[in-house]
Amino acid sequence: MADFDTIYELEDEDDEHVVSEEHLPRYCPEPVVMRGAGHITVFGLSNKFDTEFPSVLTGKVAPEEFKTSISRVNACLKKNLPVNVKWLLCGCLCCCCTVGCSLWPVICLNKRTRRSIQKLLEWENNRLYHKLGLHWKLSKRKCESSNMMEYVILIEFLPKYPIFRPD
Repeated sequence: MADFDTIYELEDEDDEHVVSEEHLPRYCPEPVVMRGAGHITVFGLSNKFDTEFPSVLTGKVAPEEFKTSISRVNACLKKNLPVNVKWLLCGCLCCCCTVGCSLWPVICLNKRTRRSIQKLLEWENNRLYHKLGLHWKLSKRKCESSNMMEYVILIEFLPKYPIFRPD
């Protein structure tokens, strides 16, 4: 009767060949890079992004949702960048007299514009894209044609986690 509560391990020869799912590499496609398509760029931030639907996202997100999200980003840029350009021109004109301090308002306004776009993309992620397995973010990348940096929208694919795996 003492052996009733004893737990014995079964010896399986197959256990040596089983690899846990945590150690398997998760396949995630390369992120989609949305480069600026505008004709004005202030400190790496273009005044517009292209609303053309990338073919990689077919089946992941509706083209209408994609266009709506890009249009929201473009509206934010359209509202903020003309002010930045005006301050940049004033800062360049007064740069000699102020020893470069007249460019600080442009830098601060550009930072504010980037933050508002990041907040907008985070709202879009929480509203829709995380549920679809996507993550949008504003990222700084090196230009392909020169050594300058530019801000692009990266659309990353989130790895899928197995929901049937026990805790």
